[in-house]
Amino acid sequence: MSVIASLRAALVALAALSLAACGINSVPAKEEVAKAKWADVQNAYQRRADLIPNLVSTVRGAAASERAILTEVTQARADATRITVSDDQLTDPAAMARFAEAQSRLTVTLQRLQEAYPDLQSQARFADLMTALEGSENRINTARDRYNEAVRDYNTEIRTFPSIIGAKIIHGAKPMVPFEASQAAQDAPSVNLDDIGGAPAAAPAANDNADAEAPAAAAN
Repeated sequence: MSVIASLRAALVALAALSLAACGINSVPAKEEVAKAKWADVQNAYQRRADLIPNLVSTVRGAAASERAILTEVTQARADATRITVSDDQLTDPAAMARFAEAQSRLTVTLQRLQEAYPDLQSQARFADLMTALEGSENRINTARDRYNEAVRDYNTEIRTFPSIIGAKIIHGAKPMVPFEASQAAQDAPSVNLDDIGGAPAAAPAANDNADAEAPAAAAN
């Protein structure tokens, strides 16, 4: 290889290295990472929005079933204790039949309770609900943190030399906005189950994706 060819190859390599050092590749690469992390934030919010109504419906169903059976047991027990047979009625077939029928209803309901006991797990469903809610919040917080870290990395890249050259001249890069939750979103969402077992679960409240639109726009 001639000296000129060698010099030419060296200049090409140096130019490529210089361009790379000026953020030609690193700036868009870090931008794409930040956008991907933002998509994770949105997915975490959507997962919570989809998960909560399903979990609440499950809890309502379990509690409604439990309430129905326990109500039957309570009523049957009340009937059984209300209907008594005195010594004078021991020879009264009708009185004995009423007593036997009341006790039989209580026996049947108790048998139903015993049979259904493995499925009467509303307390476990409540625990599942709280665990799922906690898990959703943890996912969201993790996604937010990772997005903000990617934004910090990107914003640092486009503001420091030599990447600032390519960021400004070639890419026209602008700083991304980190996610900042609204004050109302600082606490995990509460779920009102005061009327559990009653009316069907209400539609889920809008999540704070609306508050997150600003970072999304900035990321684009």
